[in-house]
Amino acid sequence: MCTTCGCGGDGVSIGGKAHSHDHPHPAPGTRRRVVLERDLLAKNNLLAADNRAWFAQRGILALNLVSSPGSGKTTLLVETIRRLAGTVPIAVIEGDQQTSHDADRIRAAGAPAIQINTGKGCHLDAHMVGHAAAELDPPQGALLLVENVGNLVCPAAFDLGEAHKVVILSVTEGEDKPFKYPDMFIRSDVMVVNKIDLLPYLAFDVEQCVANALKVNPALKVIRVSATSGEGLEEWTRWIVESLAPARA
Repeated sequence: MCTTCGCGGDGVSIGGKAHSHDHPHPAPGTRRRVVLERDLLAKNNLLAADNRAWFAQRGILALNLVSSPGSGKTTLLVETIRRLAGTVPIAVIEGDQQTSHDADRIRAAGAPAIQINTGKGCHLDAHMVGHAAAELDPPQGALLLVENVGNLVCPAAFDLGEAHKVVILSVTEGEDKPFKYPDMFIRSDVMVVNKIDLLPYLAFDVEQCVANALKVNPALKVIRVSATSGEGLEEWTRWIVESLAPARA
């Protein structure tokens, strides 16, 4: 039997179908590399482009918030909604594998929200976000905040049509996160260092963390905040308001 193609060596396969044996076989032990030509993200990228065009037509600023689980994304969103209340319409898309707890918190803060439960999925994609955005139907000039599934790996690869990807890193994590998960920090425009109110109680070197992130992405804008105490939130909301102007234009 030919161990490469499964034929019996006499022109007949094990399944009984005719099989020409005039093709070459690699020598035993030779490895072959199969190149996949198809871009597995092509469909997502097309849908992301559609989302981006839809946002642009409505002057909507869409931000994709990404982080590890427990970084404080939802608390940051709640405080952002409260501080920008009355100044800009805000809508939120929440991504989690299960539960609607985060969407409930967002609605309680005063913003409409849709919860996307991904089940075993580890990220949101452009298809999910497009449908959720259409259902939310934010008004002209709105701010759309997308809280992605807590994960520093998969969400880095999926464009949602957002204007900016914002990575949130809390001081309860390691300073080496930018080195461990470089794709996320390379693809982000802003890094929010959250929970800085805990710095006196931790051995976290915030300056080293920022330096590591800038080595990975020198263009990264860094904002230090505490969503609990409010420190730094003025700079965060100011950046959002400044980013709204070109989106609305």
